[in-house]
Amino acid sequence: MVEHGPEVLTPYGALRGSAKDGVAAFLGVPYAQAPVGALRFRAPEPVEPWEGVREATAFGPTAPKRPYAPPLDALLPDPDIAGDDCLNLNVWAPWDRPDSATKEGGPESTTPDGGPRSATPDGGRPVMVWIHGGSLIHGSAAVPVYDGTAFARDGIVLVSVNYRLGVEGFGVFPDAPGNLGLRDQIAALTWVRDTIAAFGGDPERVTVFGESAGAISIAALLASPLAKGLFRRAVVQSGAPIAQPLDTARRTTEAVAARLKVPATAEAFARVDRDLLLEAQTEVTGKGSPLTGGHSFQVVVDGEVVPRDPAEALADGASAEVDLLMGTTAEEYRLWFVPSGVTDRVGPVAQRLLLWKTKVPSRTARLYRAGRPQEKPGEILGALATDKLLRIPLNRLADARLLSGARAGTYLYEFGWRSPVLDLGACHALELGFVFDTLDLPETRALTGPDAPHGLAAAMHAAWVSFAATGDPGWRPWDPARPVMTFGPGLPSLVEAPREAERRAWDV
Repeated sequence: MVEHGPEVLTPYGALRGSAKDGVAAFLGVPYAQAPVGALRFRAPEPVEPWEGVREATAFGPTAPKRPYAPPLDALLPDPDIAGDDCLNLNVWAPWDRPDSATKEGGPESTTPDGGPRSATPDGGRPVMVWIHGGSLIHGSAAVPVYDGTAFARDGIVLVSVNYRLGVEGFGVFPDAPGNLGLRDQIAALTWVRDTIAAFGGDPERVTVFGESAGAISIAALLASPLAKGLFRRAVVQSGAPIAQPLDTARRTTEAVAARLKVPATAEAFARVDRDLLLEAQTEVTGKGSPLTGGHSFQVVVDGEVVPRDPAEALADGASAEVDLLMGTTAEEYRLWFVPSGVTDRVGPVAQRLLLWKTKVPSRTARLYRAGRPQEKPGEILGALATDKLLRIPLNRLADARLLSGARAGTYLYEFGWRSPVLDLGACHALELGFVFDTLDLPETRALTGPDAPHGLAAAMHAAWVSFAATGDPGWRPWDPARPVMTFGPGLPSLVEAPREAERRAWDV
C-alpha cells in the first residue's frame, strides 16, 4: 500500500515527503543556506525558515564534482544533481499508518492522508547519520546504495548528508576558514539535534557513521571540540584518524591555483567559473589514489575545527565517552590496484622502491612476502598499504582506548566476502550494500555482482542497527585478546587476533 503526502513541522517550516510500506522519506531538506555568492568560501549559515509546506520528495542538488574516472565510474555510481542548494540532507523514518494513535509526547499527524510517525515510548527512535565517502571530491547522499529504507524498516531514523567537496570544501586559503566540508557536517549534526524529534528520532541517541573519506571525517569529528555532544556513537568504516598540517594541505590548493593562473586565495577562486575550477581540480588530483598518494584534498589541522592531529587526540582520550565501531575490508587496495592494472604492472624492483618511499619497515615487508608466496608483488604491496593506512591505525586506536580506560565500548570488524566482479575480491567500499541491505539494487550489483549473500547482508545490517540502538553490535568489545568480528567469506564469526604476526611486524 502506498501512502502519499506525510508532513512534519520542523523549526524551519513544514515538509511534505512520501511514504511507502511503513517508511517515510523526506529528501533534499536544506540544513544550511546555499554556499554561493558571499557564502561560497564561508562557514555554513543556518537555513532560512520558509512559509507554507516545502515539498521533499526528490533528492536535492549534490555538491559540485566530477564523475569517477573509468573504470571506477561503472563500479561506483555517483549521481550529479545540478543546483546551488547543495547543503541538504535526507531523512528516512518509520511511519505509522494514518489511523494510528499518536503516543503522548510524540509529534502529531498534520494531514488526514498521512502524518509524522509518533515517538516511541522512551522519547524517540535511534538516529543514524550517514556521511558519504569519495576521497572528499566525489560522492553524495543521493547514491542509490545509501538508500535508508532498510534502516527505517528496522526502527532507525536514517539521515544522509551532502557536504562541500574538493577545493570548495577542503581547500586551504589565507582568507577563508579551514575544513569547510567538516563545518558543513557539524551544521548538519546540529540540525539533527534540533530537528530530528519531528521525525520521531531521539536527539540523545545519534550514531554518526561513514566510509572512506566519510570515516576520516568522523574520526576528525570525534576529535573536534565543535562536534562534542552532537552524537553518542560512531562507526568508522575503512578510514583512519588522519589530518594534514596546513602547510602540507595547502600544496593541493596551490597546484589548482597554478593550473588556473590565479592567486591561491578564496577571493580569487570565487571569481573562477565553476566548470573551469572542477576541471583544474580533476587534473591536479587525477593521478593519485588513497593508497598510492599524489595531490589530494584532506582534513587539515586548522586549530579550530581540528585543533590537533586526530590520532593523537583520540589516543589521549578524546571522545572516550563515545561508543566506537570500526573496521576495514580484507583487501581494501583491490579497488584501486586491480582495475587500474597496478597489481600486474608492479614487479619486485618497483615494489621495493615504493615500500622504501612509503617507509615500510623492511622486516615487515619480508614477513608479508613470506606469508604470501603465491601473490604478485603488486598484491603484496597492496596488502602492506591496506594495513599501514587502515588496519594498523584502527588497531592502535582500539588499544589506546583500552589502555586509557575509555568509558564507552570499542568494537572491531573485518569484511571478507570477495566480489567476483573484475577479480575485485574484498575491496574497498564492497561492504556498503551489505550495511545498507541494498544488495538488490543494480547500482550495488555493479560492485558485488548478482549473487551476493543476502544472509550476510542481513547479519551485517542487523549489527549496525543493534549498535545504534544499544551500543552493542552483538559481539565482545575490544580486550587484550583482540576480538574481530569477520563478515565473510563464510558465516560471520568472531576471530581473535587475526593475522597477528603481520600486525606485530609494524611495531618496530
